Amino acid sequence: MPRTGRLMGAAEIMLRLRIRETRLKYYLALPTWPATFDEPAAGRMWLTKDIEAWIAKYRPDLAEEPEGE
Repeated sequence: MPRTGRLMGAAEIMLRLRIRETRLKYYLALPTWPATFDEPAAGRMWLTKDIEAWIAKYRPDLAEEPEGE
């Protein structure tokens, strides 16, 4: 899966986690979910590195292999 840019919105997170909006809402309510980086008019944004760190810890089945492997 191609890496996203520095920021991820809800659509990118749903694609990355292979989930729908209902499941994303569940994740957003978790105390372990990363803090929002910014909230422009288009919607909340998260740092990609924070989302990837969360995935590595809580959804290791979806963690990306380090580049070059």
